[in-house]
Amino acid sequence: MTGRGRGVRLGVDVGQVRVGVARSDPDGILATPLVTLARDLRAAAPDATEPPVPQDVAEIARLVVEYEAVEVVVGLPVTLAGAHGLAATQVSAYARRLAEVVAPVPVELADERMSTVVASRRLSERGVRGRRQRAVVDQAAAVEILQSWLDRQRRRTG
Repeated sequence: MTGRGRGVRLGVDVGQVRVGVARSDPDGILATPLVTLARDLRAAAPDATEPPVPQDVAEIARLVVEYEAVEVVVGLPVTLAGAHGLAATQVSAYARRLAEVVAPVPVELADERMSTVVASRRLSERGVRGRRQRAVVDQAAAVEILQSWLDRQRRRTG
């Protein structure tokens, strides 16, 4: 694992409408789906000194506490060419806000190219399609993000 050692990691797939969350076992071997949250896109009041914590961010913070997570891995949607477009900028801002809320637990961005495509394909192969797939694809994408990250960490330290 990383220098942070043993402990549960949460994986997060931030979409426009939903946020998928996955978790690892304490040994960092296997990522499993946890929950899909609705995105809270409420704008802060113009006179507010600090924007309210979006409900989805608050729920991830609650999960960090519940599972005693030592790290949160947020998928960064870079383009196939590796560039950072509007989606990556938005997810980076989301990750920064999440990091403020869950501090001192670190939040790390991880390349998530193709995670949703891979997750959708795997669900289809298992016979999960249509509305049922839309309900769980964000969790499945979070699993892909976190599992890839865990595998990279093991290769670095193995």
